[in-house]
Order: sequence, then structure tokens, then C-alpha cells
Amino acid sequence: MGKLVPLTLLGAALALLGERFVALRQRTNASREVEPVEPQHCHLIEGLENGSEDIDILPNGLAFISTGLKYPSMPNFAPDEPGQIFLMDLNEQNPRIQALNISDGFDKESFNPHGISTFTDKDHNVYLYVVNHPHMKSTVEIFKFEEQQHSLVHLKTIKHELLKSVNDIVVLGPEQFYATRDHYFINFFLGFLEVVMDLRWTYVLFYSPGEVKVVAEGFSSANGITVSPDKKYIYVADVLAKNIHIMKIHYNWDLTQLKVIRLGTLPDNLTVDPDTGDILAGCHPNAMKLLIYNPEDPPGSEVLRIQNVLSEKPRISTEYANNGSVLQGSSVASVYHRQLLIGTVFHKALYCVL
Repeated sequence: MGKLVPLTLLGAALALLGERFVALRQRTNASREVEPVEPQHCHLIEGLENGSEDIDILPNGLAFISTGLKYPSMPNFAPDEPGQIFLMDLNEQNPRIQALNISDGFDKESFNPHGISTFTDKDHNVYLYVVNHPHMKSTVEIFKFEEQQHSLVHLKTIKHELLKSVNDIVVLGPEQFYATRDHYFINFFLGFLEVVMDLRWTYVLFYSPGEVKVVAEGFSSANGITVSPDKKYIYVADVLAKNIHIMKIHYNWDLTQLKVIRLGTLPDNLTVDPDTGDILAGCHPNAMKLLIYNPEDPPGSEVLRIQNVLSEKPRISTEYANNGSVLQGSSVASVYHRQLLIGTVFHKALYCVL
């Protein structure tokens, strides 16, 4: 009898883990194959070889691109190279990238950029906020963009006990932003168990100099975040739950969930088409291929457009899909005057004319 109890408990634990792994395969679309949807006028962007995890385009057509992300469990083709921020002017006839110089005094060697967001003040100064993971920690870096010098001047590093495992950010005012936490546990093993058990302990927080607070929680893995054109709603991608949360902003910066848009793919970063208000989502059609990387069978890429976001039945269409033969691990899609940029976690980037 003494041996029976531990054996029973072990059997129950193994059965639970087995069920959780089966569920994880379903949540990550482990059996899905991608049907190609590729616009005719697309080409890879020269010079972006080690990821382009997030992209933010100013109203004047200047696109900021974060590259070189080193993220636990994700492939990385240049592990010894620091991250960078590139600029691309979409007003040019043949847009090309240019690396932005970062001012002295900032630790460039440990720069590990993730999500990014821009803010323009009343004097038309442009600021770039960057989620940074120096030594696998999380900070938010504030830079001032100097267009004439093609440079970023580092102004401030923001740290806080709630700013852990930060993924993405959307800035609404001077040092006022929402940010997503994609894992509750920092430890790799505990984080893996968190994903397997689907604990749903991740959240969205609001940061300002006077107040930092959690404003939405219960996500499997809160990922990309952006704001509606009228600044009334926040859109949050829950990547492992395969959905997008539409949330109303209140006067005190709290968020209330209005609806959830369910997808058949895993959404990463979100942007908004400035001409239509549609959501563009860079997605992972089969995230298991991303977690267990095989260059012979690479992860594919997918971009969705969600129209009529606030209606009862939003319209979801596919702007781009590829099985990894061209683009692997898409993480973001951003558009300017029918020019579409598609970035990836660790691979290349694509420029398309729609």
C-alpha cells in the first residue's frame, strides 16, 4: 500500500503532463501547413538578415525597425552581435535601410531590442521607446530621434518591478505607455511549465512617472499591443490563445475588455493601417516549428488584416502567407501608402507593394 500511493500520484502527474503537451500542440498549430498567399510585388530587404522583430512607421513614412533580438528558446543567427535600430524612408523610390547611430554613454554591446513605439510631441520632436533586454533583463529605453544626423540620443532608462519579461509597448504621452508581459516566470524552466500548463498569469501594465499598475490580466502570453487611431481603444495580442483583445481606455488609464477576436493562427505584433484603421497582425501559423527550429522544415509566416474591428463580425483576410521558403517566423507587418513591411523574430524582412 505504501508504494501504491506514490505510483498512483506519479501516474496522475504523467497523465496530466501528457494531456498538457497534446493541448500545447493544438495551441501552437503543430500540424498546420501554410497555404501560400503572396503579393506579386515583393522582395527581401537588403541588409536585414538577423531579424526585424518590430516596426513602427511615422506619419511621414519614416520606418523604425528593431533587429538582432536574442530571446530564450528562439533561433539566433548572430548571437555575438548587438541589436540595432534601422531607419527606412518609404517616400524614396527604392527604399533602403540605414543603421541609426546611438549616442555615447549608452551600453550598445548589450543592446537587445524587442518591441518599439514612437511618440511625437507638440514641438514635433520624435521619441523612440524601445523594450530592451540587456543580459536578459527588461528595461524601456527612451531615445530622441535626430533626423538630420540619422542618430538616436539616449535620454533615459526606465526600470520597475512590474516591468519583467516585457514584450511590446505602445506610447500615448511623455513617459506614458502600456506594455505587455509575455511570461510570469523569469526562470526558463518555470516559464516552460507556465506555457505547458497554460497558467494565464501574464498581463498589460500602464506606466507613468506617477503611477505604475496592472490594467488587464489573465492572458496566456500577452504579446503585441497597439492603439486605435482615435486613441480610445487598445488592441492586445494573446499569442498562445490565438486571439486579439479589444479594450476600452478609461480616464484613469484602466482598461475594460469589449470583445475578443479569435484567430486560427498565433498573433505576434499588431499595427494599425493609418488609412483604414484596420489591424495588421504578424503571425506564426505553426509556432511549434518556431520553438523547435529545423532549417529543413522552417517556421512559416503569415500576415492577417482585420477590418471593422469594433463590429459584431470583423472581417479577417490574409495579406501574406509563406511556408518559410522566403520568410521565416513573421512577427510584425506595418503599412504606409500601400507599402507593406513584414518583419521576423530572427530571419529576414520583406517589402511589398499592395
